[in-house]
Amino acid sequence: MSGQPDSPRADEVAAANITFYSDMWSGARLHQPHRFNTWPLVVGLAANAPARLEIGPGMRPRLPIAGTCFVDLNETAVSALSSAGGYAGSARLTELPFAGDRFDLVAAIDIIEHVPDDALALAEITRVLRPGGLLLLAVPLHPSRWTEFDAMVGHYRRYSPDVLVEILAKHGYRVERSALYGMQPKSTALVKFGMRCIRRRRRVAMGVYNWLIMPLAAVFQKPLNVQEGLIDTSNVDEIILVCRKKAG
Repeated sequence: MSGQPDSPRADEVAAANITFYSDMWSGARLHQPHRFNTWPLVVGLAANAPARLEIGPGMRPRLPIAGTCFVDLNETAVSALSSAGGYAGSARLTELPFAGDRFDLVAAIDIIEHVPDDALALAEITRVLRPGGLLLLAVPLHPSRWTEFDAMVGHYRRYSPDVLVEILAKHGYRVERSALYGMQPKSTALVKFGMRCIRRRRRVAMGVYNWLIMPLAAVFQKPLNVQEGLIDTSNVDEIILVCRKKAG
């Protein structure tokens, strides 16, 4: 399958999200944020952001756990984050249980592409982020690169870079920095093999991914090459962005 579908059904995407990530996190251990290549970037952002929120981190949070608020629909993740020193609870991105202008930094890594109404999701993030605050956002790019893997993991869309910047601007954000991001294998054959394993032996495949592939990928991941403004996105499958909310 190639080319992003015109209108994936919201109920099918929601079901894919719940099933895939429930299976994924049920047998996973909590990965500490310093193990990811986002850590050098996050340390700098968090230093000036005492009030922090990360949305939907699962068992792979990127912000410092201690002192950070987390919201996730998965009970395994909520329990693990709470035990590790975070303030974690269950909530939907479109209904965040916080007052307006509450946070200095909000992280939404691989999240808004899973939400049917991304405009509502960004509006809710904007509501809880203080003026001048920072949004750390990661999303997949280029609708033409849509594959069966996107559908399997519960993606609702991929973003055209120009459309993404336009959407962010409408919500009052300016892209300050960006970098190529993501650990999805470049090999199409390898991705298809992984998908077959998940379909045929889901529990075994998830275990191998969580306890072998993921740790190895974290060890060998390349440092983020963070640049000012928006990077050249022509050959970028996924991007991470540091966005500043309009001050007033």
